[in-house]
Amino acid sequence: MNLYAKTNVKVLFALTLVHFTGDFYSSFTSPLFPLFVQKMGLSLTQVGTIAGVNRLLAFIVQPAVGYLADRYQTRAFIMVGLLLPVVFIPLSGIALGFWTLMLTVSIGSFGSSMFHPSVTGMVPVYAGSKAGLSMSVFNTGGTLAFALGPLFITWYAARFGLSAVPATMLPGLAVVGYLYLTVPAPVSEGLRHLGFWGSVKESLGDAWKAIALIWSAMVIRAVVGQAFLTFIPVLYVEKGFTIVSAGVIFSLFTVAGTFSGLLAGYVSDRIGAKPVFLFCHILMAPVLWLFLQLEGGWVYPGALLAGGAVLSTLPLGVVMAQSLAPKGRSMVASLMMGFAFGLGGLFSPAVGKFADLYSVEAVLTVLSAAPLLTVPIICFFPRRESPQV
Repeated sequence: MNLYAKTNVKVLFALTLVHFTGDFYSSFTSPLFPLFVQKMGLSLTQVGTIAGVNRLLAFIVQPAVGYLADRYQTRAFIMVGLLLPVVFIPLSGIALGFWTLMLTVSIGSFGSSMFHPSVTGMVPVYAGSKAGLSMSVFNTGGTLAFALGPLFITWYAARFGLSAVPATMLPGLAVVGYLYLTVPAPVSEGLRHLGFWGSVKESLGDAWKAIALIWSAMVIRAVVGQAFLTFIPVLYVEKGFTIVSAGVIFSLFTVAGTFSGLLAGYVSDRIGAKPVFLFCHILMAPVLWLFLQLEGGWVYPGALLAGGAVLSTLPLGVVMAQSLAPKGRSMVASLMMGFAFGLGGLFSPAVGKFADLYSVEAVLTVLSAAPLLTVPIICFFPRRESPQV
């Protein structure tokens, strides 16, 4: 349901700022992997394990929080969830080894998984008739954070060292204070009397088959996207790029998703999400392959194209599923983002293991063909989403 016939810009800005702040701090980890490898002697399998465990938390936490967020009108999931990455991700800079690094990053990732379902579920309530565009703007907060965060943290760590990274939590704490005063409480969906499986049945209704198809495509996209996001910094440092240059490549990859997601959302509001999904996923495989073939300065525009292709459909999957099942906006958002993201991330340890055996570039080259597996799935998507009620 929509509480507002028109888009409530003030609330959407606050929700987007939550998304930006949490993801800004969460984005610190992957760009710093080369420094963690140098400091602690981590193997690529260990790098993949840290990435995989953190995404496993999204796999476990987001559906549970989505279930609770659809029942309880509380901001606790948002505010506590935002506070954990702001505090604990910077503490990874003083981690002494693999296990302390795993602990600090995992607690931060746990928090990130807490706030995502609640704030994502609130977007269509305040979106008015611009659900696709509003979700894309909201998603822009996350993708922009993943673009700017690596630029900032690689510059900062190169300038001041890993041991100074904990000081970066201070501006984040100031933002958390502002958001505490401005973010409204979520709107309950009235499913509190139902158990977990009863609420899933009530939320999804007859749309569960279509949602399962969308989710399947989102999982495959997540496997590819998370593999590239985890190992791009390591790959390009191996190729002779500096840690800052690798951070720039990572940022270009993610910032492209800001613009491609906005464009995809704008177009989907006019022609529907299915044709946009189909176009982007067909394009994804050749663009990723081309990106890996480029050398020197050509890597930078290649990163823009590759990231734009991979990240363009993330908001569309959420909007499409929420339109089909409007009674469980937070639950559906957690399935499309956290559950798919987490399940996709579970493959990161295996990707790291194969990278130890065959090289990062070889494994990513094979994975670049995986998006083609989603094309027959997308062909069975519903032609048009049902209107929200």
